[in-house]
Amino acid sequence: MTIAKLRLGFQGLSFLDAVSARPERSVRLTRAPAPHLLVWAPDDLAELFRSERDMYLKPSDTLRPLVGPTSVLFANGTRHDAYRQVIGPALRGRRLARHIPAIRTIAEQAGDELAGRASFVVPEWARRVTLRVIGHILLGDGNSAVLGRVGDLVEQILGSPWRTVRHRYLRPPAPVPSRWGAFLRDRDALGEELTGLCPRPASDARVPAPGPVRDVPSLAAELASGEPPLGPLGGDEFADQLISLIFAGHETTASAIAWTLYWLAAHDGVRANLGAELAACSSDGSSAADLPLLDAVCRESLRITPPAVLAGNRTLTTDRELLGRGWSRGTTLTPCVYAAHRQPDLYPGPERFDPGRFLGRKWPGQHYLPFGGGTRRCLGADLALLEMRMVVAAVLRRVELGRPGPRDGVPHRRGPAMGPPPALTLALGPHPRPRPRPCP
Repeated sequence: MTIAKLRLGFQGLSFLDAVSARPERSVRLTRAPAPHLLVWAPDDLAELFRSERDMYLKPSDTLRPLVGPTSVLFANGTRHDAYRQVIGPALRGRRLARHIPAIRTIAEQAGDELAGRASFVVPEWARRVTLRVIGHILLGDGNSAVLGRVGDLVEQILGSPWRTVRHRYLRPPAPVPSRWGAFLRDRDALGEELTGLCPRPASDARVPAPGPVRDVPSLAAELASGEPPLGPLGGDEFADQLISLIFAGHETTASAIAWTLYWLAAHDGVRANLGAELAACSSDGSSAADLPLLDAVCRESLRITPPAVLAGNRTLTTDRELLGRGWSRGTTLTPCVYAAHRQPDLYPGPERFDPGRFLGRKWPGQHYLPFGGGTRRCLGADLALLEMRMVVAAVLRRVELGRPGPRDGVPHRRGPAMGPPPALTLALGPHPRPRPRPCP
């Protein structure tokens, strides 16, 4: 293990800040016989994403015990393709539009919860909101108590850097009483309970093909249908996907919402301009075109504080030419989202929160990658942006955000992700603005 890899593991963002200005826009974490590079040069990222058929995604040692060995998050090859064919269409376009009324209700109830309060702990509140949304989409029930148990397991792993280290490295054998053994038992019990909530059809039964949008079944029902391209899922594989989707569908989106509210609280001018946009239009935020500044605020928040700092470890399955030189089989390449978003030639003043970067402009995938890229791009990207806009709009129409403290913007590591401080608290005041008018 090299000094660079140790620095990344223990220093995190301070290490990435130190190396992001390198002219080569890459850093070696390990050398032969199994080189590992972080890369963030736009041309290198574009080539990497085009070359993914010659790579496989290495699972995370931290997350794999939670999401399971067959998780869609770390699937490869044809199995990954099959999951994308089933899950992707359910989380975008007309199929996603089916869920807008439910997401609107959840967002409005979350905003109403804040009205009249003096303050709130933002990350904790945001995770409750996003758990309800993914619970509705996956299970058809955003209030199921089992959702909170997934959140509890996530906190056991990601709640503090010490918990993450303990979870990853202190794994005694099963006969030895330990937190690790208790975690595995709790995870197995949770998987059984989740599969019990989603009974699968008999071998001769079929989930109806989607007709009008309102007739689309829950995502869990589609996974359980036994239809191609996935075919029948075993009980363990089905449980892995349910836990994976609940985790992926709420954890990073909650961080993104919390960061967006933090940035708005810290920037009075942006918040005032967004308030004027919201007052001029009654849109709930589901349409980015209705509220372009709101959409730009969310995208800029994802640029400056991307919940996913790295976009997955891709390992070459064959010797090949890549990034201008030859690499041997077993070489690992990791896109660095954090460094890519801090290149001053692309984003002048990269430490400045400036939603104007995204007004009237769409950035290419090798410049802007908060959801990763290539065939591994997050399947829930459209859902996450929709949630962010709708929740932020609901909050700003109900309360006035107080300015955060000087230490409230210090990122907090949540395993491989970057979250806000767990105790980030924003003061609240009554909403001073008039009711919004219908959109033109």
